[in-house]
Amino acid sequence: MSFSPAIWVTLVAVLCAIAGVWLTSVHALARKLVPFGGGTLLGVGLFWVLPEMAESLNWPGATLWLASGCILLGLVDKFVYPVCPSCSPAHDHEHCSTRLHGFATPLLIASALHASLDGWSVSASQSDIHLGAGFLLGIAAHKVPEGLALGVISRAALRSRGAAIGWCAMAQTATLIGAGAETILAPYMGQQALHALLALAGGSFLYLGYHAIHSEVRRSGASPTLVPALTGVAGSSVLHMFLR
Repeated sequence: MSFSPAIWVTLVAVLCAIAGVWLTSVHALARKLVPFGGGTLLGVGLFWVLPEMAESLNWPGATLWLASGCILLGLVDKFVYPVCPSCSPAHDHEHCSTRLHGFATPLLIASALHASLDGWSVSASQSDIHLGAGFLLGIAAHKVPEGLALGVISRAALRSRGAAIGWCAMAQTATLIGAGAETILAPYMGQQALHALLALAGGSFLYLGYHAIHSEVRRSGASPTLVPALTGVAGSSVLHMFLR
């Protein structure tokens, strides 16, 4: 299976993290992109993943698996660790603009785990050309604000730009580890199991999209948030129509 999609996602994340480290003004840009990325994830989950999974799992089964993925990630976010630590611990995005001494280690470990799951999802989705494009779009859209925020926070938590860039790059290259693990394990998994995992990943898209939009509504208000969020939903659904 081609490693190219995972490489592209990793490259996007690393370049955005570098931009976040170097450009102090990038914080405002990252915030504007958060609701758009969230809307894109919602659109991919609802209009790409759910219909594709319904073909093999049927509609009730696909809906149940997506809902399970959404609920599971919500429980992890609430009781274990923030699911998008690059964007906000405990949904408090204001942390991105403060000096975060001692925050680098848990942030980077969690970001690496997050990236490895992204890599697994991208790799697993490549068995279906339409679904693969949707996963690539959704994860790449999420990686832009995530990477920018990771760079901003890492620079605030580490002593030098060089260290921040190096550790951000290392965390994001875990995407390739996740993709490699999926490639190795996929031959031992049945088609139903693979589709169930993809549906769970689609459910995680729904929660991540909600997380991004909800957090930004709390921070900036409904009007400045919902317009780019709905643009992301509409853009991803229209693109799906052209790629069918």
